[in-house]
Amino acid sequence: MTTALGAEEYRDLLSDTLPEATDADTLLPDLHTLFTPDGHRAALYVDSTVVRGGRGVGKTFWYRSLLDDTLRQVAAQEYGIERLRRLTVSAGYGASVKPDLYPGTSVLRQLAEANIRPYDIWYAVLLTALGQPELRELVEWRDRVAWVRANPGASERTVQQADQQAQEEGTTHLILFDALEHLHRVRAQADRLVSGILELALAMRLGTRNIRFKVFIRPDMFDGALLHFPDSSKLTANAASLSWSRASLYGLLFHYMGNHGSDRADRFRRLTGGWEADAGGRRHLPPALLSGDEQYQAEQFALIAGPYMGANYRKGNTYTWLPNHLMDGVEQVSPRSFLSALGKAVSETRGKYAGHEYAIHHEGIRRGVQTASETRVREVGEDMPWVRLAVDPLAGRQVPIDQETVLELWQEVRLTDTLRKEAERYETQDEDTLVRTGPRHPDDPGRLIEELIALGVMRRRRDNRIDLPDVYRIAFNVGRKGGVPRIAG
Repeated sequence: MTTALGAEEYRDLLSDTLPEATDADTLLPDLHTLFTPDGHRAALYVDSTVVRGGRGVGKTFWYRSLLDDTLRQVAAQEYGIERLRRLTVSAGYGASVKPDLYPGTSVLRQLAEANIRPYDIWYAVLLTALGQPELRELVEWRDRVAWVRANPGASERTVQQADQQAQEEGTTHLILFDALEHLHRVRAQADRLVSGILELALAMRLGTRNIRFKVFIRPDMFDGALLHFPDSSKLTANAASLSWSRASLYGLLFHYMGNHGSDRADRFRRLTGGWEADAGGRRHLPPALLSGDEQYQAEQFALIAGPYMGANYRKGNTYTWLPNHLMDGVEQVSPRSFLSALGKAVSETRGKYAGHEYAIHHEGIRRGVQTASETRVREVGEDMPWVRLAVDPLAGRQVPIDQETVLELWQEVRLTDTLRKEAERYETQDEDTLVRTGPRHPDDPGRLIEELIALGVMRRRRDNRIDLPDVYRIAFNVGRKGGVPRIAG
């Protein structure tokens, strides 16, 4: 019988296994990192046009995986979605610079300033993906869009012919959209551009049988775009979300550990039992680790981090404590935050508690949560700088806090004036400035709170007071009695 790995062996395996960089742009999917949680099945259905998810939940990962023939076949097999095997997939928009496939940020800004209808922009992208020969000969996107506007009949025939050919071949054209926060720095323009994508997606869904869009999008951007075109509510009926259960998060960790090529990983697989390898060398989790046997998962994690966050159960259970303190205001945990926290916990333990009986010390887990909070706040500051402007005035305070107090703090710092000036500044900056999106209602503090709640940065308690989840609270230097403190250094 295989015995458990020692603390240092687990520590080395985790160091080898956890990705050094958990940013979506640097962590490329491959056969060994592809993980298929049950909760993501609906997002992979070809007819799931909209896939909602916050930062770090896997939107870009799935976008890239679906563009890869091999990974798409693996997903089809593991999810039992046969239609994924019969796809022609194209990128309609993404973070990578691909001017032959879709216009970049600077070009989109020029097109928007020329008052070109977003629907026509994305129609040109669609026809390019479908191989419209006259469009392929045009280099500039403004010329492609002009061709679409001047040739509505030829455009419709291209769609009809592509749909018919796909029907005869038993395939589907799938056009993928990701990184929509990079479309335009002005929130109103970004909403219009996203709305154009969704309006065309709905037209293809209603008017063709074999041309489909899949749009990976932040929930707040989806909600804003729906305001701009009729029948938009039809897209919500089949919208899917990339959510992560606690069992899926630990399943991801164990998947990484079991798919490493070291002897320690081999011992880990023999210890947990039931692993199977496919022809590509990818190792599949045993059902107890994959399908949600949380008791078994907790037992395995206790071998790594001990059962408790201190001397006894009163300090909390390590298995539940970590995801609970990484959860945002809408009760979602980003796997990126989860893996980042574990990576920091390992390095903290190795540096300060090397003689600890477990691979991860509970103080390392606390430090990991603090680091994950700092990362999450930095990310939200990159995507939406206005969030930091809104929450910074709460620094030094303690939550839960009365909404009236929040509004008073905002009034003291003249937040609405600052937000208005920020919006004007982004509108006038040069085209190479990173894209930013602001709040929809900068002049209405009450609606600002509701938007922060929708983003998961805040949450409203039953007594109507405002709270901040730890994953934001810690790095924003907001206190909570008995909560995880922010530790400098």
